[in-house]
Amino acid sequence: MKDLNHQRSDPKVPNDHFHRLQVWFLGIIAFAVILFLLVQAKFLLISLAIAIMLFSLTADAIGYLQRLRIGEAKFSVGVASALAVAFIASVLISISAIILSQANTIVQTVMQYAEPAQLAVAGLFSWMGEEVESSVLEWLRGVRLGPWLTTMAGQAGNIASGAVLVTLFVGFLFLERVWFSRKLSSLMGDAERAEQAERIISSIMHRLNRYLVVKAIISSVTGALVYSVMRIFGLELAFSMGVLAFVLNFIPNIGSIVATLAVALVAYVQTTETLTSFVVFAIIGGIQFVVGQVIDPLMLGRALRLSSLGIIASLAFWAVVWGVPGMFLAVPIMVSVMIVCSHIPGLRPVAVLLSREGLPDTELRLSENQRLKAPDGEQL
Repeated sequence: MKDLNHQRSDPKVPNDHFHRLQVWFLGIIAFAVILFLLVQAKFLLISLAIAIMLFSLTADAIGYLQRLRIGEAKFSVGVASALAVAFIASVLISISAIILSQANTIVQTVMQYAEPAQLAVAGLFSWMGEEVESSVLEWLRGVRLGPWLTTMAGQAGNIASGAVLVTLFVGFLFLERVWFSRKLSSLMGDAERAEQAERIISSIMHRLNRYLVVKAIISSVTGALVYSVMRIFGLELAFSMGVLAFVLNFIPNIGSIVATLAVALVAYVQTTETLTSFVVFAIIGGIQFVVGQVIDPLMLGRALRLSSLGIIASLAFWAVVWGVPGMFLAVPIMVSVMIVCSHIPGLRPVAVLLSREGLPDTELRLSENQRLKAPDGEQL
């Protein structure tokens, strides 16, 4: 009788394996569908992601404006939100105009220096023999710059339309901000869970704000130093290279390397002097090293202790999905995923792997502990 019952219980084991296999297959299918949607709707999703970051940056400013009093008068939520949207729109339009103008300048300069640049780059291989130099020159002349420049101009043109879409998204986010807490409470169905969700969102916004502000300051300093170095050496495209260094500095690790090589190549094409180009390369490389390895970690502190391997993997994934804009958004998305996963027991190993020291939610747990109160009403 016991053997019969044991045989009847055995089919449960294959059923459990089948259920797990089914869950895995459904997960793979869901991931494929999500990836397809991410690729197909990338323009809208990139604009929405940028709008969320800008909304996060200006949310504290709106709170400050609401508390600010001019005599007996004070700013209402609508007026403060309208001022924030107007400010964001003006900043985006200004940045779009600068990028478009510099893109046109770079396109014209590339067409002007195309032939000298090919000869200069081929000359770098002269030490390997005339045959190698001529082969490199022939290969470079076979590279068609027209389609590449057309694509670059098209990407720059998309910035203007993207700025308008981002502004609209930010405006709608500010409208939803008034009822967000009430909607979150209704969605969660529990005040305690809603408060925890708000703390998680607040932690994400705090870390992203710190990252974006610090990166903006550091990138501005880096761009100004690149501009100064190129002006000292009397090189053209100083402002364009400064803007390029500012923009690429938002891409971790890879951006600074690309910016340094671009400045060194521009210096070599213009001067055709190996020593001058090497000096410029060494100075810019030193600046990027000090900024990336000393100033950046010092200013960011422990707010973004991300795994270096995780950053590279995130850059590679979002570069494939969203292209260059995805590389700019890779770190903010990684921070958000790490904080959310750290509060889901089943996904906590993912958060541990994404963090550098295996402590992804230290800051949030500290803020939660500070909220706890002792029985006598004093803060712990």
